[in-house]
Amino acid sequence: METEQADSKRQLKELCRRLSPRRLILASNRGPIEYYLAEDGELQSRRGSGGVVTALSSLSKYLEIDWIASAMGQGDRERAQRAEGKHFKAPGDNDSLYLRFLVFPRNTYHKYYSVICNPLLWFLQHYMWNSPTTPNIDIVTHDAWDNGYVPVNQAFAKAIIEESMNSKTPPIVILNDYHLYLAATYVRRQLPDIVIQHFTHIPWPSLSYWQLLPVSMRQAIFQGLCAADIVGLQTERDVYNFLRCCESSIDNAKVDYERHTIQVEDRLIQVKAYPISIDVAGLKKLTISAKLKEYEAKLRPLCGEQTIVRVDRAEPSKNIIRGFRAFDKLLERYPEFRGKVRFIVFLVPTRTHLRPYQRYMQQVNELIETINSKYATEEWYPIDLFYENNYVQAIAGMRLYDAFLVNAVIDGMNLVAKEGPTVNNRDGVLILSESVGACEQLGEHALTVAPADLEGTTQALYTALTMPADERQERARALKKSIEAEDITDWLLHLLGDAVSLAEERSGKAT
Repeated sequence: METEQADSKRQLKELCRRLSPRRLILASNRGPIEYYLAEDGELQSRRGSGGVVTALSSLSKYLEIDWIASAMGQGDRERAQRAEGKHFKAPGDNDSLYLRFLVFPRNTYHKYYSVICNPLLWFLQHYMWNSPTTPNIDIVTHDAWDNGYVPVNQAFAKAIIEESMNSKTPPIVILNDYHLYLAATYVRRQLPDIVIQHFTHIPWPSLSYWQLLPVSMRQAIFQGLCAADIVGLQTERDVYNFLRCCESSIDNAKVDYERHTIQVEDRLIQVKAYPISIDVAGLKKLTISAKLKEYEAKLRPLCGEQTIVRVDRAEPSKNIIRGFRAFDKLLERYPEFRGKVRFIVFLVPTRTHLRPYQRYMQQVNELIETINSKYATEEWYPIDLFYENNYVQAIAGMRLYDAFLVNAVIDGMNLVAKEGPTVNNRDGVLILSESVGACEQLGEHALTVAPADLEGTTQALYTALTMPADERQERARALKKSIEAEDITDWLLHLLGDAVSLAEERSGKAT
């Protein structure tokens, strides 16, 4: 594996050498660095979390990157004010990483983020609306679109254009996720020949579900993405759904389902699946750290003779309640597991200001209390919940599972499904929802379940806990091998490689 990782790094370095005459402009709602005011009033910074931030930020070792993001909090706003709205060098060792925070009026950003991005687009793309009753797209929603989502996307486009003008050669622009569906439209008008890539991290639903939105909104989204040169999605299923949406909704769009392209007038848009992955080497380094070992030692006494683990953000799309109901059925139907199996759950608070999330977490807590009361004895109770944002602790928990439950309703990828098998050292069994992106890669070696199938999930838990040791070992090894072969560097090579090749082709034609 070390040889493969070294080879991937050499390939990435070579790719960045090819890109080096150009600047790379990244745009996302949340930036790679966040600023906060310390207790003494001093402005401090910390690195953003997540493998994507780590991977994209790492490119600054080899080339200059301009990263444009929203000012998320007061610290970001103050840092943007000090920079007078321009870009500035990132703190620390990021010599070639430059940040630019966009500051929006609070009401504008609220409309953009808390009315359109979350919940409208997030809920829609995760099939979370109860379509007979929600959503209700009223005048407030239309106003939030016109006076929140549109102007924020326009502001991002303006910043991208300004940064592009400062580059001696045309840069490559990579836009990220559902926050910036319209930005490419505005950039393309000013810079018709620039290479733009848009990568969507979440699922792309079918046309029939998109049709819950007014035609004006969904067409603006489809057309906005088709202003990019490359549209990146997580899975082949997402690619097909996107092609179908564009064929049905964009006049004169010629879709080639075999080549995964869309012709709109004189422009050809490539639509590709780039299944995102994890930083395998970084995770393995974390598992031998003193901090993780300390958490592992604290968690080990909570384990039973066998241990089920889940790690998720506390949101409805993760299907947490059905997972607990399946566990309840397991204990009810197979009493031999009582007193022996523990279920340790790590949930990260998210979007706690939104009522649907508040209600969902209340239901989760009530169900945990019900199950614990139903089966607990003086010496044993079935469920332990950790409700906090503590990544190292969650990774420590993943090392201890015998069964790992990932039964989300739908996910673009679900990186937890890749982190668990990578760090686990007990030949644990992965139980994986068929509707998460990771299932395309890992389903063969996991126990797959339909997310609404309580009976199937109960039986999967039983199978995982009673599986022969040799089968457990074979599955665990196959999962590790698959994940290591397609890690975050591999994802980056494919994503960036296509953009660089297109830029070189375009530059060659220009000369």
